[in-house]
Amino acid sequence: MSGQDVITFPQFAARIPKLVSGVPGLIKGLKVGDTTDNTKPVGLGMCVQSCAQANPDGTAIAFEDREISYREFDVWTNRIAHCLQSAGIGKGDAVAVMIENRPELLAVITGCAKIGAVSALVNTSQRGKVLSHSINLVKPKMAIVGQELIEAYRDVESTLSLTDDDRYFVADSDCLTQPTSAPEGWHNLMKLARRASDATPETVDAIFPDDPCFYIYTSGTTGMPKAVVFNHGRFMKAYGSFGFAAVRLNSQDRLYVCMPFYHATALAVCWGSVLAGNAGLIIARRFSASRFWQDIRDHRATAFGYVGELCRYLMDQPSSPNDSDNQVRVIVGNGLRPTIWKAFKERFGIPRVMEFYASSEGNIGFTNLLNFDNTVGMCPFPYAIVRYDQENETPVRDRNGRMIRVRKGEAGLLIGEITDKTPFHGYTDAEKTRKSILTDVFEKGDAWFDSGDLMRDIGFKHAQFVDRLGDTFRWKGENVSTTEVERIADGCAHVSETVVYGVEIPNTNGRAGMASVRLDCDIAHFDFRRLLAELRRDLPHYAVPVFLRISDDVEKTGTFKHKKAPLKQAGFDIYQVEDPVYVWLPKTDTYVRLTHEIHEGILAGHYRF
Repeated sequence: MSGQDVITFPQFAARIPKLVSGVPGLIKGLKVGDTTDNTKPVGLGMCVQSCAQANPDGTAIAFEDREISYREFDVWTNRIAHCLQSAGIGKGDAVAVMIENRPELLAVITGCAKIGAVSALVNTSQRGKVLSHSINLVKPKMAIVGQELIEAYRDVESTLSLTDDDRYFVADSDCLTQPTSAPEGWHNLMKLARRASDATPETVDAIFPDDPCFYIYTSGTTGMPKAVVFNHGRFMKAYGSFGFAAVRLNSQDRLYVCMPFYHATALAVCWGSVLAGNAGLIIARRFSASRFWQDIRDHRATAFGYVGELCRYLMDQPSSPNDSDNQVRVIVGNGLRPTIWKAFKERFGIPRVMEFYASSEGNIGFTNLLNFDNTVGMCPFPYAIVRYDQENETPVRDRNGRMIRVRKGEAGLLIGEITDKTPFHGYTDAEKTRKSILTDVFEKGDAWFDSGDLMRDIGFKHAQFVDRLGDTFRWKGENVSTTEVERIADGCAHVSETVVYGVEIPNTNGRAGMASVRLDCDIAHFDFRRLLAELRRDLPHYAVPVFLRISDDVEKTGTFKHKKAPLKQAGFDIYQVEDPVYVWLPKTDTYVRLTHEIHEGILAGHYRF
């Protein structure tokens, strides 16, 4: 906290219950609708309209050398909405959206939202089988593809349920005033939109809290990507709880986002906070550690969104006398590690860190409303942190079959109670939804969402994130499904069986992928370069295993599940692992044998993963 705001933890203890219970109430009074009443219209489209009325000439989006006012953005999205309606898209229809970070992406999402269509926000780094799966999963009626991703789409087009007439092109340029010609056989969305009406679609007033707004893909805990239903009511909760209660921007603020908008942190938390304050959103195409602070200064940003890895990369940059020469007064994100928290604030002059915890599919969230260090803050909704057996990968139950809450200072599995106020909307796959629900937790018939995350109860209704559990780990700011990687790796030449898990590399955030691989040929004849090429072709870059452990077999449980705990414990430590270990070093195109020299170099931070 800033100097004038310093207050001890115990001094807040008596006030916390009132603060926590008051957060949901902030949302009810919003001028754009009530998220608890499914008969009252709400939604992303209405939020954009509200900004256009309150701050018409203010900057809605700044991108590179372009600035778009709220009036211009609102009209643009109206035209897109009418264009989509003319193409037969209506309420509840899914539209696959493949566009990198730029204004056109948010314009398309808003255009869809205004007519009740659901934007399926495909991860722009997906390729091959994973990309095909993600698109087909939601049964879209249309694909809107940015020029920069046309080749990725064409590579899987033959495997999609969409026809040639369902393809819409968005040029990688200033589509607002200069639409570029589309490839042969593709519809040019922005040229068509220019001819459409600029009037507000009547459908904006027919969007309700339970109506889906977009699909966000998550690896979840098992299998290929899942499409999480993110409805308009949930967007409004982010808009209210983060925008009004936590981040608290105003029309003079400008929030910088360099994280991908196919994730909820950028799309719902950051953009929702911007819209709540009639503020400006600054979009960067992608993150650059070397250009970050100059971008902040050039665009006069007063806030930015982050993930923990982003902050670490900034700390790794050489110190500069002007590190604190910026106007940033608040940052919002998740994953800022306690080891760099205070140093980051001091070096870059950041007064307020609005750390939060949430997941795309989860029904609860935490926010650091009181600006304490090293915590995700408080949760206004019913949750519990329960004991968890990591060896057997299951929550601990007592003799009566009930789960056991951890004590203060202990870490355990975070679960959120499923109630009318905290529903679990689940996935498009009903079976995957069912597996994420725990029942008879504290009493017969209750139901709780299994977050798959370890949290520590640090007292005073505050929590601290510890780690991810099960078959998912986090690397490069992304969730990696071990089952997804195993499925792709098992299809590679001469690979018989693969077990994937996350391992820690010193001085990095999250866990790097490691695969225990059984081959059907002699290791001397195995083509490691080809394996890496195949993995990079079919997996996002962050999901490709960094380490390989070449094993004859993998220990299994009595129910034939792989025992990952011993593998995780040994990691890539060649002093513990007798099997050959290989590594994919940065800026190379093959796996090489991990020698003692390379191993020591990795531990010493000589390689930048």
